[in-house]
Amino acid sequence: MDAPLNLTVKIFADGADIAEMKQQRENPLVKGFTTNPTLMRKSGIADYEAFARDALQAIPDLPLSFEVFADEFDEMERQALKIRDWGNNVYIKIPITNTSGESAAPLLQRLSEQGVKVNVTAMTTAAQVELALGAISNATAAYVSVFAGRIADTGRDPVPVMSDVMGMLRDTPQIELIWASPREVYDIVRANGIGCHIITVTYDLLRKMALFGKDLDEFSLETVKMFYDDASSAGYRL
Repeated sequence: MDAPLNLTVKIFADGADIAEMKQQRENPLVKGFTTNPTLMRKSGIADYEAFARDALQAIPDLPLSFEVFADEFDEMERQALKIRDWGNNVYIKIPITNTSGESAAPLLQRLSEQGVKVNVTAMTTAAQVELALGAISNATAAYVSVFAGRIADTGRDPVPVMSDVMGMLRDTPQIELIWASPREVYDIVRANGIGCHIITVTYDLLRKMALFGKDLDEFSLETVKMFYDDASSAGYRL
């Protein structure tokens, strides 16, 4: 299957580097941004609110998702309402459960009723999405993030799950599916092929998109030259 030249799936840049976010803001392929506490920690972010406000200053007009980091639902709600007020383009990432496996559905319903745009995250099954939809079906706008990459990490094909979820969203056009945690550029093709609304793409995969449609014979020759040059540079002898 050839890589598509015209994508219908929206690409959301995924990371926690302000300089990268500013750079990708100029990329016409990028239609939104996401981050999470793990990415922020890896980027050395020490002040959550300062980072978020800097990000919103850099990205004032595209969807931008920030995640709560509490484990108690009352505290998640407090954080969500505070973050919501930082910008009209903010979506609040709420994990489908807390660390004890307790459902976040009641919280999702309360937030949706208060007009908070939620991004239900860390889901891996259609059953979890069904539970989330029962809580946010009346939302004005929301995302459901299914971690297709983590499904694939278990040796399972994520496409059937993602396709099932797309069918579940047929009657709720205000709720969009995010193909989360892609592992390779071809995941963009897969997501596009099932009509998925959004895919999160890390900065390194965004750069690899420059390879879309590349001549494979040319790619092969470049690989041969790379191996030769690296062996020569290392001074290998037999």
